[in-house]
Parts: sequence; structure tokens; C-alpha cells
Amino acid sequence: MTTVTLQADIKAKWPQGQSAYSPGSPEELAIIGIDLLVKEMGTEAAQAFIGQVFEKYPADHRGAEKPERD
Repeated sequence: MTTVTLQADIKAKWPQGQSAYSPGSPEELAIIGIDLLVKEMGTEAAQAFIGQVFEKYPADHRGAEKPERD
């Protein structure tokens, strides 16, 4: 699989507080995004929203593959 690294600084604010994040991988970014979705929408609505993304992909989708070497 391809390795993706991120360089990002995310600042999130909401009425009850604020947070700063610096994800270094897609997995860390996903956790941050899900956390913010739940804060914004609630658990059930966030799960439904995320489910819409998974509907785009077949169950066995494996992501980007590294090209084979000859």
C-alpha cells in the first residue's frame, strides 16, 4: 500500500471550547474528523454521514497499491 503522510495544523472552535490538531497520517485525520463530526452532529447522524462515504467503495477495496517492480 502507498504511505501517505500529512502536514497540517487544524484549529477547531465551538461554543464549549476549542482544540488544535496536527495529524500526521490519514488515520489520525480520520479520528479528528470523526470526533468533530460527533461533536457537531451527534453520534447517530455522524455514523449515517460516514456510512454514505463507505457506500462508494466495494467491501473489499484495498486502497492505493504500490506499483510492482520488474
